[in-house]
Formats: sequence, C-alpha cells, structure tokens
Amino acid sequence: MRRDDLACANCSGPVSEGRCSVCRAARDQYGRGGGGFYAPLWLVLAILAALVCALALEARFA
Repeated sequence: MRRDDLACANCSGPVSEGRCSVCRAARDQYGRGGGGFYAPLWLVLAILAALVCALALEARFA
C-alpha cells in the first residue's frame, strides 16, 4: 500500500497532503521506507537461504 492511498481518520483527507498533525506523523512514518536495520538483514538472509538450497540440490543431483 502506498502512502498516497491512505486516508486520515482525523481529518478524512489524504495522508500524503499532511493536513493535520496525525497526517504528518503518518506521512513521516510511512515515508521512511520502513524496516530500518532489519529490512536489509532479511534480504541477506533470504538470499543466503536460497543459495544454501541451490547448493544442496546441486550436491544431491551431482
């Protein structure tokens, strides 16, 4: 879901416009991209798991 699709419960306006303090807080929260430190970490772990699975399949069929 994009920030442009969110509607504010406080002022009923689009969050992307930032009409009230609730909109601005939500816009700041979702505008960062989220995840912080853990988003790249999960990506690296997923790539590592895929690599281990590929190597296991290669060893089994070789």
